[in-house]
Order: sequence, then C-alpha cells, then structure tokens
Amino acid sequence: MAFSKLVLSLVAVFLASTAAAQQAPMSEDLAWKLLELGRVIDPPKTAALFAPLQQKEPYQGVNVERDVKYGPADRNLLDIFVPETAASPRPVLIYVHAGAFVGGNKRTTPTSPFYDNIMLWAVKNGFIGVNATYRLAPQAPWPAGAEDMATVVKWVTDKIGERGGNPARIYLMGHSAGAVHVASYVSHPEFHKVKGGGLAGAIMISGIYDLTGMSLADGQRAYYGDDPARYAERSSLQGLATTDIPLMMAVAELDPEGFVLQFDRAKQATCKRASGCARALLLPQHSHMSEVYSINAVESPLADEILEFVKTGK
Repeated sequence: MAFSKLVLSLVAVFLASTAAAQQAPMSEDLAWKLLELGRVIDPPKTAALFAPLQQKEPYQGVNVERDVKYGPADRNLLDIFVPETAASPRPVLIYVHAGAFVGGNKRTTPTSPFYDNIMLWAVKNGFIGVNATYRLAPQAPWPAGAEDMATVVKWVTDKIGERGGNPARIYLMGHSAGAVHVASYVSHPEFHKVKGGGLAGAIMISGIYDLTGMSLADGQRAYYGDDPARYAERSSLQGLATTDIPLMMAVAELDPEGFVLQFDRAKQATCKRASGCARALLLPQHSHMSEVYSINAVESPLADEILEFVKTGK
C-alpha cells in the first residue's frame, strides 16, 4: 500500500512538472495586437503585452545567483538559474540580450520579468540557465562583444560544474545585438579561449551577419566604426560558412525586413558547410521583441525548436 502511494506520488510530480513546462497557445487577440504594432522594434509596447503573463519573484523551485562576475569589466556580469532539486549534470543555456550595441541588460529593470523568463523556461526544460551582459559601445567597440562571449564561455566551462551544469554541453543563445556577438564569437575562432569554441551549439535570433552593402545605424557604427573597408572582416558571414559548431538561427515574421534579408544570407552561407545547413526557422505571428518576450508565457515555436536542436545536435 505504501509502495502504491509512493508510485502515485511520483506520477503526480511528473505530471505536474510536465504541465509546468507546457504553455497555452498565443491568443488571437495577442496575435492581432502584435500585427497592429507591425514591423517595428518597440520593447515598451511589446513588453506591456507579455509582462502580465510572466512569472513574478520569488520563483518557486529555482535558486538564483545575481551579478556573478565572469570577467574584469564592470558589465562582465551574469545571473545563474539552478533548480532547487534536480539530477545533474544538466546542459547549460547562456542567454545574451539585445540593445542595439549601445544599451540593454540581462534584466531590463530590477522588477522586470525579462530576461528572467528565458532562464525560468530553461530550468523547467532541463537546463542550467546563465543570463549574461556585456560591454557596450562606444566605450567598448569591436571586438569587445566577441571577446566578452569568449570570456563568459570560458567562465562557464570552468565553473558551471560546481552548480550542476555540464561544461561539455554549453549552448550560447543571443538575440538581436546579442545574436551578432554570438555569431562573431562563433565565426572568429581567434577569440576562442576554449578549444573548438567550447560550445555544443550556438543559437542566433534576429541578428545581423553581413555588414557589407547595408547602411549602418548609429549604434552599429558606434560598435563597428565608420570605415566600410573593415566591415567584411568584421562580419560573421564567412566564418558561419566554415565553423564546425552546430548552428540554429531564427527570424520573426514581423521583423523589420533587413533582419529577414540577413537571416536569408546567413542561412545560405551555412549551407556551404560540410555538416550542412543550420537549423533555420521563420517565427509566424511574432515580432522582433515578442519572439523572446513570449518565452515562458505562451506556446513558443522558438522554444520548441531550441529543445529539438539540443536533442538532435543539429
């Protein structure tokens, strides 16, 4: 009888954890509101749609370490999300935020659910979550972003085992400017501090990969400089065509058109690799910000594809 109760209890825990990892589909009303916003990058208005749907602190079943130093710079900081009880070692998801090269942070405000939401989703789905910030232009121009990616990957490789993470299964995920820094790190092995880059996979969401033939915005010029003769070598397109690191990339249906063009160029470049094309997806109904703000709030095709990428290794 006691054994039966134990089995039933374990089943109940399993079902509860499975339900917690699942999200409801995005409502038609929410999809229409994103469509009304259009092909714009509008963090405040997009955040207002998804913030009420996100978890609030304190987070049940999760231990959080804030502002852990991973390097010497003031902004070399990360937050680490670890389940209170879980089997280890777990794969590690490092998230790198957006900010147009001159702004942004791993948490948009001290009470914001963003980007804790991605960390909470990661823990629910079997990862250790690492939320990292980095140096900003113009004080820290190219190649500061790639250098900071190298430093955080080295720190996680050396330290994450103490927190239940598997240093052989590190996934580096960036959004917008964060995706650019991830792509730069992957495609420029001269910055690597860990043999082979130290990654089981890299995930790039709505990034810019080819600086040539495009007009750079103020933030991009602050980071990359004003000399177009340097843009080809500072782009990641060529390196994405030769790296052995497994790659995944995505773009939103409602992204500004320039991001869709960049996605297409990068996808084509990766198809030149011996290992074949990157996992690539267009996210229906989503915008530049909703693709990440929606994670852990509603059903997310991006989140589902990340899990498949980790499972299959391609």
